[in-house]
Amino acid sequence: MTLQNGILTALATPFDEVGDIDEKLLRVLVDRSIEGGVSGVVAGGSTGEFAAMTGDERRFLVETVVDQAAGRVPVIAQTGAVATREAVALTRHAEQAGADVVMVVAPYYEALTADETLRYLRTVADSVAVPVMLYNIPDATGVNLDPDTVGALAREVENIKYIKDTSADMAQAGQLIHRHGDVIDTFLGWDSLLLASVAEGAAGVMAGTANVMAADLVAVHQALTAGDLASARTRWKRVYPLMDTLMTGGPFIQGVRAALQEIGLAVGAPREPLRDIEPEHRERIRTALAALPHLTV
Repeated sequence: MTLQNGILTALATPFDEVGDIDEKLLRVLVDRSIEGGVSGVVAGGSTGEFAAMTGDERRFLVETVVDQAAGRVPVIAQTGAVATREAVALTRHAEQAGADVVMVVAPYYEALTADETLRYLRTVADSVAVPVMLYNIPDATGVNLDPDTVGALAREVENIKYIKDTSADMAQAGQLIHRHGDVIDTFLGWDSLLLASVAEGAAGVMAGTANVMAADLVAVHQALTAGDLASARTRWKRVYPLMDTLMTGGPFIQGVRAALQEIGLAVGAPREPLRDIEPEHRERIRTALAALPHLTV
């Protein structure tokens, strides 16, 4: 299934009272995003807390999301790992499980050289036939995939088709879009840059906040792509207070989980060592949500 431009939900992973993956609620989150009009759902991204999971849990997560999506939208499986061997195994599993795209983050413990990072990405991409999305998150990996390096890699490796850029650098995003848009589609991995990045020509945004407000973000994207900037800005202004609270008011993963809880989806606490948000942050989220009552389940 071909990945289209638009909003991609970086799915949160719901946990039950003993900290195991809550399969039933995971399926609810998948349906909620699809019903909100997103162009794809992402299993095991950063918002989904993949780094705190076992390999078996990551495989189960991908299998469940693929099964629940049931061909309605593409599934992007994040399969990067600290070791190349593990990343290849997870990537091959995702392809076999039916993922439409694999997203590969660079190793995130030892900061690699640029050459080591590129060798890793080539090896993982060469292990499968499905399209590959590079995941650039320099704050976590210690390596920034600069636009010209990304463009060269996409020209060299046939199935590298997309990049999720989580550098929060719009200048860098602009270079990806304008210098290398002929070989790679750019999705921003910074939710609050939706308006700016899509207006610039990005393929879309991969957003953890879409767990909470998928339909609203989709409406902004649709207005932009229809050339209706005024409508896009009006819609964006409505959701921006919640967006800003989740992006800057405290830790992001915990904030998304808290917002889901506040609208009636009991996704549980984050995996330790992450701790739940402070009461003050939760209250700010609750206040922002009060202006958007349609989000309540």
